[in-house]
Amino acid sequence: MTKHDYVTYWLEAAEKSWGVSMNLFEKTNFVESLFFAHLALEKDLKAHWVKDNDADIPPRIHNLRQLAAQTNLELSNSQKVFLELMNTFQIEGRYPDYQFTIYQRFNQQETQKVLEEVEIFHQWLRSKML
Repeated sequence: MTKHDYVTYWLEAAEKSWGVSMNLFEKTNFVESLFFAHLALEKDLKAHWVKDNDADIPPRIHNLRQLAAQTNLELSNSQKVFLELMNTFQIEGRYPDYQFTIYQRFNQQETQKVLEEVEIFHQWLRSKML
């Protein structure tokens, strides 16, 4: 596979995860929707990682701030803070003992706010691939 093939793989995988996130939101599975939104951003960032590094296989980490730091992306402070928020969903979406508090906080309205921000960030990451 070429570098372009690897980048394309990650971008396509991100789109699929974003679609799953939207489907889960529609079915009122809000925490799960946020978990897949995190996955979408993670895969977008892994596409950037492949583009910006010599290797074609990104590190097997889920921390969005760490992934972004290993790319040529110039993030604003608010984008960095947002990635920290999104990092909570990959942890809390995986471990049931954390889920109780997140289920209480992220109702439809709060989840929709986060997903709107994810959409903006997702599109921004896509625009930086050009």
